[in-house]
Amino acid sequence: MISTVLVANRGEIACRVFRTCRELGIRTVAVHSDADGHALHTRLADAAVRLPGSTPQETYLRGESIVKAAVAAGADAVHPGYGFLSENADFARAVLAAGLVWIGPPPEAIEAMASKTRAKHLMGIPSLDHVTESDLPVLVKAAAGGGGRGMRVVRQLADLDSELTAARAEATSAFGDGEVFVEPYVEGGRHVEVQILADTHGTVWSLGTRDCSLQRRHQKVIEESPAPGLPDQLAQELSELAIRAARAVAYEGAGTVEFLISPDNKAHFLEMNTRLQVEHPVTEAVFGIDLVALQLRVAEGEPLDSDPPRPQGHAIEARLYAEDPATEWTPQTGTLHRLAVPNGVRLDTGYTDGDEIGVHYDPMLAKVIAHAPTRAEALRKLAGALDRAMIHGPITNRALLVNSLRHKEFTTAHMDTGFYDRHLPDLTHQTPDPHAPLAAALADTHGRSRFGGAWRNVPSQPQLKRYAMAGEEHEVHYRHTRTGLTADGVRVVHADAGRVVLEVDGVQRKFEVAAYGDDQVYVNATTLTALPRFPDPTAQLAPGSLLAPMPGTVVRVAEGLTVGAQVTAGAPLLWLEAMKMEHKITAPVTGRLTVLHAGLGHQVQVGALLAVVEPT
Repeated sequence: MISTVLVANRGEIACRVFRTCRELGIRTVAVHSDADGHALHTRLADAAVRLPGSTPQETYLRGESIVKAAVAAGADAVHPGYGFLSENADFARAVLAAGLVWIGPPPEAIEAMASKTRAKHLMGIPSLDHVTESDLPVLVKAAAGGGGRGMRVVRQLADLDSELTAARAEATSAFGDGEVFVEPYVEGGRHVEVQILADTHGTVWSLGTRDCSLQRRHQKVIEESPAPGLPDQLAQELSELAIRAARAVAYEGAGTVEFLISPDNKAHFLEMNTRLQVEHPVTEAVFGIDLVALQLRVAEGEPLDSDPPRPQGHAIEARLYAEDPATEWTPQTGTLHRLAVPNGVRLDTGYTDGDEIGVHYDPMLAKVIAHAPTRAEALRKLAGALDRAMIHGPITNRALLVNSLRHKEFTTAHMDTGFYDRHLPDLTHQTPDPHAPLAAALADTHGRSRFGGAWRNVPSQPQLKRYAMAGEEHEVHYRHTRTGLTADGVRVVHADAGRVVLEVDGVQRKFEVAAYGDDQVYVNATTLTALPRFPDPTAQLAPGSLLAPMPGTVVRVAEGLTVGAQVTAGAPLLWLEAMKMEHKITAPVTGRLTVLHAGLGHQVQVGALLAVVEPT
């Protein structure tokens, strides 16, 4: 039996595997980069081995270093997690060659299916080798790995070469394999997948469907099981196709077969992921199983039951990202001061309070999962939990998630993969609480009181505080009187440094307040920035200034770009890589480049001046 497992991964998935191992009495080993030296997965493991460096290429993509770490730590098995080397057949072979148990499918099955080009050939699907105008739109995809990396939709033939170049670079960075291919892009389709689990004795389970249609940059955002609204005949067809794919390669362990369902309910095979998926918790909830425990059982040679458990209810998962959907999904970094969700939902995360969100890895903070007897109940439960969650730190996609879960197109199960293309502006629009600035000001005044928080029994001059909230400035006026506080006509029922109660139109409303540093304030689900009473008149930028929207590395510079060059509005100037994704920086106006601070390989911080284009 397995006694010690090394997880060849980081973050949330490593923590997830460790949790099951602890429950089974199995010791755990983490590997970590220098950037992850104090990460949660490093702290949770029974032992940890350093992989020198910070980038994925230096650390989590170096199979030989991970195998050496497993041997040195006394592990007898390796779990690959997902992403990185989880679908790398050579890595699986290296693990087995070292005498260790590989908690995954045989290398031959990975080789057959993990490359999407080989998988399509195996399933009898021709490749699109030469693209013409009549083929458009097409989708450029990485042959290895997933998660939306190395994937681009091309609608104009002139863009194909540049998108192929960008996809190769992104795939190489994420998976260590730059192979890409092109396939037709199905407009208005739904992304539906089937979870399978196979043992070494010939049993293959099909564990229902999942709908993963809500995606940004081809990376899933909200997933659910079962896929709603599928005709029974189509669901059965998908299940049979998934089992057929697994048997075709003598599959063992957990895997997922993915399809695109066209508007006329025709199934198009996409790929088989030869690993555990990020969204596996919704299947666990519906079937009442632990997929990681079953992976371990299969790896130990134990048989599965002849039939899987019967599904019960509906489960939905939302991925909480440190990113700003309103500014082209730019990743965000900084300190995660607080992350907590209400009881009754599952939280899978690789972070805890006080952890730093860095630039090297995926920006996903956590997954929040709700299970209920019906889809409508699960939707309400998850939206409510996210709405009430305490998320204090970098900007996140929380508002997008809540608004998506409550959008009519989603609640009625009429969504497709173009959901965010159609609705993003409405989904990112926030209506902040108009009384949040007042609550922040009162809590701040109480926290700084020289009298232990007691209100002075003498009149005072009117007080003024300024806050930035949802991109706008707000002024708050209040004063102390002999009868207490008065504030813009609102009665103050209670105020201390962490909690304020206001009576508005006869209704008492409660505000939980938390402040960090000199300016960041969180009031319930609203984020505010305290502003100085008098703005700095010198804090101005030259017209045409380009600031880094996120911290990252300059990985490409437009050919021939130098100071003095003429550029056109919208033309790409630089490419930043942050959290394994490339982000294009374009000219804000047509004009002459007068400043260029960013060069190839430069590390830049958010807000750093990259270039200035003087308008002409």
